[in-house]
Amino acid sequence: IQLFIFLLLAGSLFGQKDLDRKLRQLDKYYEQAVAEWKVPGMAVAIVKDGNIIFSKGYGTRNVNTGEGVDGNTLFAVASNSKSFTAAALAMLVDEGKLDWDDRVRDHLPWFELYDAYVSDQFTIRDLLTHRSGLRTFSGDLLWYGTDLDREEVVRSARFLEPSFGFRGGYGYSNIMYLAAGLIIEEVSGMSWDDFIRTRILEPLHMDRTVSSTRALQGMDNVSAPHNDYGDSIITINWLNWDNIAPAGGLISSANDMTKWLAFQINKGITADGDTLLSARRFDEMWAAVTPQGVSSWSAETWPSTHFKAYGLGWAMFDYLGRKVLGHGGGYDGFISNTTFVPEEGLGMVFLTNKNSSLYYPMKFKALDVLLGAEEDKDWSADFLALVAQGEERDAKQKEKAEEERAKESKPTLPLEAYLGTYHCGMYGDAKVYMEGEKMMLHLEPTEIFVGSLSHWQYNTWKLVFDKVPSLPAGLVNFIIDEKGEVTEMQVDVPNPDFDFTELKFMKTSGE
Repeated sequence: IQLFIFLLLAGSLFGQKDLDRKLRQLDKYYEQAVAEWKVPGMAVAIVKDGNIIFSKGYGTRNVNTGEGVDGNTLFAVASNSKSFTAAALAMLVDEGKLDWDDRVRDHLPWFELYDAYVSDQFTIRDLLTHRSGLRTFSGDLLWYGTDLDREEVVRSARFLEPSFGFRGGYGYSNIMYLAAGLIIEEVSGMSWDDFIRTRILEPLHMDRTVSSTRALQGMDNVSAPHNDYGDSIITINWLNWDNIAPAGGLISSANDMTKWLAFQINKGITADGDTLLSARRFDEMWAAVTPQGVSSWSAETWPSTHFKAYGLGWAMFDYLGRKVLGHGGGYDGFISNTTFVPEEGLGMVFLTNKNSSLYYPMKFKALDVLLGAEEDKDWSADFLALVAQGEERDAKQKEKAEEERAKESKPTLPLEAYLGTYHCGMYGDAKVYMEGEKMMLHLEPTEIFVGSLSHWQYNTWKLVFDKVPSLPAGLVNFIIDEKGEVTEMQVDVPNPDFDFTELKFMKTSGE
C-alpha cells in the first residue's frame, strides 16, 4: 500500500505517463536482485524535486527473527557521513568562521603528518579531498574497534608513511575526515555530534538519524548487521564507531536520507523553506578537486562516463550526459549508497544489511531507467558474474598457497621463544600467548582483535580473528636475528579495508 501511494503521488506531481511503469520495473528488479545476491534486507528510496516518489523495503532486517525492512528501518550509513561533515564546515565558511583554504594548524596547532612541510601547509580543503599522499584507508586500524579517542587517532597519523606526493594523487582517508570533525568542534565550541544534530538533522526533520550506536538502545525498527559465515548468513554485533564518527558514524533510514538528498538538490533550502546553507557552498562542494581517472575497463563498461573525481564530501562522475554525485558507505555488516543528479532533481538511496556490492548494480539500473538509457542492461547479472569470477580466483589462490606451503616444516625455535609482548609505536602493544594448548594473538588496543594461531610453515602461523568473521584468515611471520632471537612480528591479513602491514611490531619482552 505504501508503495502504491508513492506511485500515485509521483504520477500526479509530474504527469509522467510512464513513471508508474518505470518504478514498478525497478521494484520487480530490486526484489529479484536481493534474492540473487543473498542479501537479507535492503531499503530503497527515490526522491524527485523534493518529494519521495518511491520507498520500499525488501527482505528482512534480521535473519533470526524474520522482521521486514521498510523505508524507516535503521542501517549504518557509514561514509555517507562525510558529506554531512563537509556541509557542517560549509556552514562555518558561510558564517565567516573559517575558509576552505585555512591551514589545519590554524585550528589544530598540534596537527602533524609524515613531513614538516606537509603538516604546515595542509588545509581544510586537503582534509576533504583525499589528496594527503597517504594510500587509501591508511591508518584505519588506529580507530577500528580501538580504545583511542578521536584526537588520539589523528595524533597517531604522524606515523603513517605516504604512498605518493602531497596533493599528487587520490588516497581515500577516513582519518583526515576525523580531523575535519575536530576542526568543527574547535571552531563551533560544540561536539561534532551536537553540531550535526542541531544544525542539520533537526532542521531537516531527520528524526530517526543518530550519530552513535549508543543511541540505538530503545529504538525500534533497527536492522541487524549480517555477514557470510561458511555457507550461512549470520547476524553480527554492531561495532561502536564513535571515535571515527565524522567520517562514518551516522545511522539512518532510507526515508531520512531522502531528506538529505532533497536538501542537496535544493541547494541548502529545507522542506520548511528555511535556508541553512548558501547555494555558493554547494557549487564549491560539488566541484571536482581530486581526479580519480577512468580505467579502460570502466570506459568500456560505462562508455558515457568521461571523468571521475572527488570534491568536498562527494564523489562525482558523468553518466548519460548528466553530472552525478554520490557517496558510498561500508560498515561491518552494512553497505550503503546515496546518489543524486542535480539537473534532474533526482536522488536515490540504497541501504543493505550485509557486506555486499548489491547497491552498485541497483544504482546503475535506477539511473538507466529514470534517465532513459537506450540499452536495457542487466547490471545485477553482470556484477554477479564478476563476483563469481573473483571468488573463483580467490579459491584458486588459496588452493595454490595450500599446495605450496612447506607442511612438514617446523619452527626454528621452541614455541615459548615466540611468546611475549610486541610493540608498535603507532598502534600500541600486541601479545602472543598460550591459551591451554592453543597459541593466541591479541592486538591489545582493539578488543575484538583476538586471534588463534596455527602453524603454517617455518616461522609463520595462520591467524584467524574469531570475533571478526568479516576478515579472512591471515599470516603472522616472526623474524629471527643472527643471535637466534625473535625480534619482530609481521601481521598480514589480506582484505580491502585494513592494512595490517602498516603495523611494525618489535618484540619488547618474553612471556
